[in-house]
Amino acid sequence: MNKSLLTLSKISAGLMFAAIVVSCNKEQPKTSTAESKAAPDKKTEEIVFVNSDSLVANADFYKDIRTKLEAKSKKAQTDLTSKGNAFQREVAEYRQNAQTMSADQRATTEQRLARKQQELEAFNQNASSALANESAAENEKLYDKVADYLKGYAKKKGYKLVLTYSKANPSVLFADESLDVTKEVTTGLNEAYKKEKK
Repeated sequence: MNKSLLTLSKISAGLMFAAIVVSCNKEQPKTSTAESKAAPDKKTEEIVFVNSDSLVANADFYKDIRTKLEAKSKKAQTDLTSKGNAFQREVAEYRQNAQTMSADQRATTEQRLARKQQELEAFNQNASSALANESAAENEKLYDKVADYLKGYAKKKGYKLVLTYSKANPSVLFADESLDVTKEVTTGLNEAYKKEKK
C-alpha cells in the first residue's frame, strides 16, 4: 500500500499541475510597427511559468492533503498487518493441530481459513481502492484550486499564458528565470488557503 501511495503522490503531482494553461480575454491595444520594435520583451512577459515541484513542496494545502492521505494509508496498513498476523497465527495453529483433527474438522477449518484469506484480500483491495479514490478526488480539488487562483493571478498581471515545469515531466525544456512566478504564486495560494481555513 505504501508503494501505491508513492505512485499516487507522483500521479497527483503530475495531474495537479499537468499543463495548467490559462488564457485571459484581455484585449491588447494595437501598436504600430515602430512601437512593437521598441518593446520586443512585452510578448515574452505575457508568458510565465510555475515550477510544480517547488509549488508542491511549498504549498500549505498540498502538504495538509498529503499528510492526511499518508495518515490514512498508515492506518490501513496497520489494520492490514494486524489482520494478516492474526490470520497467520490461525494458520500456524491449524497446521500444528491438523494431525489430531478428524477429516471433517480439517475440512471445516480449511474452508474457514480460505474464507478469512479472501476477506483479508478483499479488505486490502477495498482499502487501496478507497485511498486511490480519495486521492483522485483531492487531486481534482487541488487542480481546481490552483487553476482558479492562476486565472485571477494571470488576469491581474496581464499574462496570456501560464505554463508548468517539472523535472519529472519536463514539457518546458528551457525558460528564463525571470519568467518564473512560482514563489509569488505559492505565497498567494498559501495566503488564500489560510483565509479559507479560518
